[in-house]
Amino acid sequence: MIRGTTATADRPDAARVRSHRRTGIGPAAGAPRRAQWADAAKGVCIILVVLWHVVVKDYLQVDWHVGVPVPGLWGALGEQFLPLRMPLFFTISGVFAANAVRRPWRVVARGRVAGFLYLYALWLLIHTVVLAVAPDFPTDRATSALGLLEQLTVTPSNLWYLYALALYFTLAKATRTAPRLLVLVPAGVLSAVAAAGLLETPGNRAGLYQNLVFFLAGLYLRPQIERWAATATGRRLVLTSGAYGLALAVMAVAGAQQWWGVWPLVSVVAVAFGVTAAARLERWPTLSGRLATLGRVTLPVYVIHMPVLAVLHRLLHEPVSGLGDVGQGLIVLGYPVVLTGVVIGTSLAVHRGLLAVRAGWLFALPGTRRLEPAR
Repeated sequence: MIRGTTATADRPDAARVRSHRRTGIGPAAGAPRRAQWADAAKGVCIILVVLWHVVVKDYLQVDWHVGVPVPGLWGALGEQFLPLRMPLFFTISGVFAANAVRRPWRVVARGRVAGFLYLYALWLLIHTVVLAVAPDFPTDRATSALGLLEQLTVTPSNLWYLYALALYFTLAKATRTAPRLLVLVPAGVLSAVAAAGLLETPGNRAGLYQNLVFFLAGLYLRPQIERWAATATGRRLVLTSGAYGLALAVMAVAGAQQWWGVWPLVSVVAVAFGVTAAARLERWPTLSGRLATLGRVTLPVYVIHMPVLAVLHRLLHEPVSGLGDVGQGLIVLGYPVVLTGVVIGTSLAVHRGLLAVRAGWLFALPGTRRLEPAR
């Protein structure tokens, strides 16, 4: 998910490489240019991640008394992106990981497995401390040493994406020479079983089980996914968006969210739509470029946004709940959008500040250069 290059986006190449080496963020010298559609897709995904957390952890906790069902509509809208957001994120992560898993074990173990576990453990400790000042903020947090140990080992926290990548890289490297179907099929079965509620999934284990197949699909099917993006047409965008909308509608009407195999299948349709839409966005280079820029700095947003949101929730919850009907009516529709922008902007500002005081170790294992499964 996870890298930062914004601060050097307009510098000459040599300066950019020096900055990447200094901060551990960005592509290595001589690395091929990343596909803009993939970074744009990641940018959209991180926006959807933050928006969902804003909606369920702050917006829906406010005592709205506006007389119209706008808050419920925001909640329902956020749920429609659940089959898209993390499956697409992990698919793109798998695409970027395709070259990394070919490297020697010592490189993968340190640069990927240890790197992601380091970030997960470090930011879990930071989250635990910061979230302690917002006890009413509705999110998973460790409240004891045993709870912290559990989150470090078997039941990952809200930072579970980092934990998942460490495990996924280990599995991908260990099974690299195995027939792909012997890896993909069990991963697909695991996803279907977890989505159907047939496994115990406390905390964020459900996401851990459900998304392995999408990471592996991105890893194994990178050429096919890149061709799908390169040949995207307006007609395909209409067809895939329609298929996604129809799949969501049928799943909702039939109450089939936990039918075996339904959720992964809908997520596959969602990923096909997401890749197509991201590729077609390149027709609007300004928008696509900005989303791609955000997509290259998703680590700071991912690890910082929850503490930022917790602090803002503590500051805003009572004042917003106490507004009159007119005041709430003026903000009820746009509140999640504005707060999402504030949270992302604040997260990036905190990131820049930390880099300015030479705290790059917060975003990469010391001695490593990259933070994400790239190229």
